[in-house]
Amino acid sequence: MDQASKIQSTVNLLGYDILPNVLTAAEVQDLIHALGRPEGAGIRGVLDIPLVAALAVSSRIMDLVSACIPGTPRAVRTIYFDKSSDTNWSVGWHQDVTLAVKAKEDVPGFGQWSIKDGVPHVQAPANLLEQMVTIRLHLDDCDETNGALRVLMGSHCFGRVTTADMKHLSLECPEYICRVPSGGALLMRPLLLHCSRRSQDNRHRRVLHIEYAGFDLPEPLEWR
Repeated sequence: MDQASKIQSTVNLLGYDILPNVLTAAEVQDLIHALGRPEGAGIRGVLDIPLVAALAVSSRIMDLVSACIPGTPRAVRTIYFDKSSDTNWSVGWHQDVTLAVKAKEDVPGFGQWSIKDGVPHVQAPANLLEQMVTIRLHLDDCDETNGALRVLMGSHCFGRVTTADMKHLSLECPEYICRVPSGGALLMRPLLLHCSRRSQDNRHRRVLHIEYAGFDLPEPLEWR
């Protein structure tokens, strides 16, 4: 089985896969320099940074995400997270169900609109979210001591779930701590239930989060 087939099989079964050595040490340092230091927990819209834009469409990254989605992948949302002793947080079990779009439009199945950093965001139906994948590029070693992502294995198979369902699945699905080395990547489905705890040490946990889709949104909605 080739790498693409292994990634596809793992992500379809578990909802995630961890890949070491996606970035070199020099590339990690270049990204840290280009992304700078967020004032808060993170920065949205970093695809405007040339180094990030070039990486997002590089054959190396596209080969990884292409294994998980139909169609030609395009980066549709980016966030740079920097969890540290200065900007520390925890987040409970949740799914990533929000898309960044150009403008608010009334389309069946889309709702609960919000504005984040001046950009319209909308919650999408499960059948579209199931066709997407996120790659989280880690710029620091990440484990349970500095706020590693925790996932419920296989929980992406249940579609969009309610808060009550999340509590039930947290008892039924095995929990896994995503320990990812610097330069490594975590591939995950948006509907995979995940959470993270506060960092317990002084290390950074810097992550470049890029969401991909291989489809156009139903008109008149457009990707941001």
